[in-house]
Amino acid sequence: MKVLVTGGGTGGHVIPALAVVKELRAIEPDAQIVYVGSADGIEARLAVEAGLRFESVATGKLRRSSKGVRGLLTVANLRDAFRVPLGAVQAWRLVGREHPDVVLSTGGYVCVPTVIAAWARRTPVLTHEQTLTVGLANRIAGRFAQRIAVSWEESLAELRPRLRAKAFVSGNPVRASLFAPNNSRFGLPPGLPCVYVTGGAQGARTVNDAVVARVDHWLEEAVLLHQCGTADLVRMEAARAALAPSLQTRWVVRAFIEDDEIGEAYAAADVVVGRSGAGTVNDLCALGKASVLIPLEPTGGNEQVRNAERLEKVGAAVIVRQVDCSGDALLAAVRPLLAPSAVRRRMGVQALALSRPDATKALLDALLILRR
Repeated sequence: MKVLVTGGGTGGHVIPALAVVKELRAIEPDAQIVYVGSADGIEARLAVEAGLRFESVATGKLRRSSKGVRGLLTVANLRDAFRVPLGAVQAWRLVGREHPDVVLSTGGYVCVPTVIAAWARRTPVLTHEQTLTVGLANRIAGRFAQRIAVSWEESLAELRPRLRAKAFVSGNPVRASLFAPNNSRFGLPPGLPCVYVTGGAQGARTVNDAVVARVDHWLEEAVLLHQCGTADLVRMEAARAALAPSLQTRWVVRAFIEDDEIGEAYAAADVVVGRSGAGTVNDLCALGKASVLIPLEPTGGNEQVRNAERLEKVGAAVIVRQVDCSGDALLAAVRPLLAPSAVRRRMGVQALALSRPDATKALLDALLILRR
């Protein structure tokens, strides 16, 4: 069996794909798997780290604007417009050369040329959407796919009837390492509640700024495990070095949390503070963690806001809007959750109720049924 996997741009697109790949390898060790993505995307690194053969195709991204059509006429959009035909040719040749039995697509603009090439060469496609809002890339890919998997029941209503007829709710797969802490504890001192601050793979300047503005107050009541991103690492380390030695030990700063560490990061956390991308929200639900979310605004389809509101609606999260995310506002949102309380426990239970622990199996079963 040979599978082409495509999707990328963010870890939220790549991690579900790799979770399905790992499950597939467990039941079919001889399966051949090729990951197709952008040479400069996060998928290139993650796929190789997972032991997969990686092939790149050119891709373009449509950067939308509040200015309407005129706002689309940017140098970046025009440059990428010329990359799309090249990517289509590369994908056509790649699918013809590899002759896969099935294609798994998990979104991001890089998936579109491969999905269309697979359709043209009569190769079945399963596409998966991670967020509540069905993204533009998946709206396009869904037209050429045999099956469309969505992570949330509400997403079905966003699809046109013709696409809804071939859609099903799978949930969003999570990486197995999420449930396998390595007990390193990152050197965090015991005795205080732990807040895990994460801006996703790239970090989040807004979140970092709000934490630093009142970090001395945070450290009076909690220890911080802070994933700040590469761009802000030096600045965060300098802020940490300026603190009294007794407080420095309560603030662990990391540019990135590796996959083999992520389980321990969440295991240590009493409260999670971060963006509300699909990957983060999915992790929170799978583990039943109370959270304070700062959605990135704007995003295509306002997806991070909708993801956060889904959790807030059931009492699983507190939202701090990006425009309001000052040091005082973020501290005020987190502080009530630091003391052991029924509130924090109830938030965790509500988050867990939204999870679909069988998501990986549901996607893999659909993939195996489609293979030709």
